[in-house]
Amino acid sequence: MFRGGTTSEIAKHNSRQSCWVVIEGHAYDLTEFLDKHPGGAAIIIRYAGKDATEEFVPAHPPGTIEKELPKDKHLGPVDLSTLQTDKPAKKSTTSSDSSNGPIPIETCINLNDMELAAKRVLPERAWTYYASAAEDLQSHRHNLCDWDRVLFRPRVLRNVKRVNMQRKILDFSSNFPFFIAPAAMARLGHPDGELCLARGAARYNIPYCSSNSSSVSHEDLTQCLKEQAGGCLFFQLYVKKKKEDTIEHIRRARVLGFKALVITADTAVVGIREEDDRYRIREAFKRSEKFVPFWGAAPVGKDDDYVLRGAHSSTLNWDDLEWIKEEWGDAGPICIKGILTAEDAKIACDMGVQSIYLSNHGGRQLDSAPSSLRALLEIRKFYPEVFEKCEVLLDGGVRRSRDILKALCLGARAVGLGRPFMYALSAYGTEGVLKTIQMLSDELETSMRLLGVTSLEELHPHMVSTGDLDTSITQDIPGFKNSRAKL
Repeated sequence: MFRGGTTSEIAKHNSRQSCWVVIEGHAYDLTEFLDKHPGGAAIIIRYAGKDATEEFVPAHPPGTIEKELPKDKHLGPVDLSTLQTDKPAKKSTTSSDSSNGPIPIETCINLNDMELAAKRVLPERAWTYYASAAEDLQSHRHNLCDWDRVLFRPRVLRNVKRVNMQRKILDFSSNFPFFIAPAAMARLGHPDGELCLARGAARYNIPYCSSNSSSVSHEDLTQCLKEQAGGCLFFQLYVKKKKEDTIEHIRRARVLGFKALVITADTAVVGIREEDDRYRIREAFKRSEKFVPFWGAAPVGKDDDYVLRGAHSSTLNWDDLEWIKEEWGDAGPICIKGILTAEDAKIACDMGVQSIYLSNHGGRQLDSAPSSLRALLEIRKFYPEVFEKCEVLLDGGVRRSRDILKALCLGARAVGLGRPFMYALSAYGTEGVLKTIQMLSDELETSMRLLGVTSLEELHPHMVSTGDLDTSITQDIPGFKNSRAKL
């Protein structure tokens, strides 16, 4: 039985079999919660018997413990004076001293400058989380490089004095054809976290697709937008292991007034992000502790429900869309995020899904997965009718507005940006988010005029040359005819 204030007793409960942690001066028994934790058991076991406040607080909205953990697992207050703590590293990942602050925001003239500014000030833990990608980073590199393989075919002698950059995205009338893509744990980069993104979306009247794992509560995000004049929120949904948990999230999003439901479909398991593991290993070595990998946190004995790296549902399939649609009702459009093949795009459209979202999760899931641009070209070749039936969104490696224009020329409705906004808020908070939108807007307006168009509706495939990238797509995919027959 726990006796409030006995730190030595907490330290004894430092294993999977008995796992107690301290958060903001209170002790909690997380033993039975370990395998329910969306981020896996390993991260909790690392803090077993210790103070996990500095790890927990930036990554979770207030009230998370009260909502997720039964009252009988709340053990009581603790005297922290002698309790072992585990503070995240504060050292910058570059040779520059982060105490000097970021470069002046006036010197940031493009999104790459924002990334450099963020790298200068972010703690190692935060930089590693934001910048990491799966395994050998092949998908991440393709995301960045494939855009340069598409060239414009500009037209001249056009009257381009007036330019209209407005675009309807998932039934929302946006000022620009881009939106803030879902990315989690913004409070690792700035105390205001995702509030910075909501403010930017509201100020410039663009959509923000907030992460299901937002470190600011969705209630606070919706309240933030209510206090502004524009913008809207889409709800990015991770389907949970338990159906009732997913239903709870959907109903909550409906009540809060989210305008669209974006179902992430590419997270049957969490990808292998080696830089994250290396960081955790280094931190464990600094504390003379043993690093606990994902497989090291597996339950003892047979557990038919256990899936290695299975933070979310590993059984999600097309049939599940029926009950998800039923729960969401008429609250707004539904979008499937994580599609990367023409076959899956066709299936989604045939099932009546209003929108598909091409994405390889920022290169963080399956390495060697294609970029969203390649997926866009594949759909154009094999199932061009998808663009007539479905609204197509995409993200991945977009760092310039010219990338947005290329995607729109090839049939995309709008383009999301994730990491650039995380870097911007990390370096400069809300001001960084606003500056990022301003820079994108300036580039977009200028590129449209130089391309010879005054409206996004004038963008068509003949305005770009996909060259060798298109050649690699037009080669018939092995087994594709057979896979088409199985649709």
